[in-house]
Amino acid sequence: MKSDVKRKIEKLLSSANLRCTGPRVAILGVLLGARKPQTAGQIAANLAPAGPNKVTIYRTLENFLAAGLVHKVFLQGRIWHFELSGNCTENQCHPHFTCTNCGDMQCLTEMTLPMAESPHKGFVIGRQRVQLEGLCPKCNLNL
Repeated sequence: MKSDVKRKIEKLLSSANLRCTGPRVAILGVLLGARKPQTAGQIAANLAPAGPNKVTIYRTLENFLAAGLVHKVFLQGRIWHFELSGNCTENQCHPHFTCTNCGDMQCLTEMTLPMAESPHKGFVIGRQRVQLEGLCPKCNLNL
């Protein structure tokens, strides 16, 4: 792992008041290097064979969630996808696009959408997530 990545990970853990352990560093390293949200299984596959077991990965992700380092992006096929919280605000996550043909997913960090306002009295929207679906450029060309 490059020293600048390791320093960034150490800074993230320190800012969240979390100890710098091997599994935490490894999991954050995967999430920092990922171009899209990852499932716990994808993180495990990236760290195999010498990485932490799936129980440790799930427990670590839950600790990261509680500390605000990561968030659950969306549920696909009953499996949560996680990413670092850096590209999102407390109230709004950047949009994500999933191809309905190949299943590929992309973060649309350059896209901004206004916060929704409830048309009904009494509803207070606390967090907004947008999941867009359609065809990716590769699948669109092949149809």
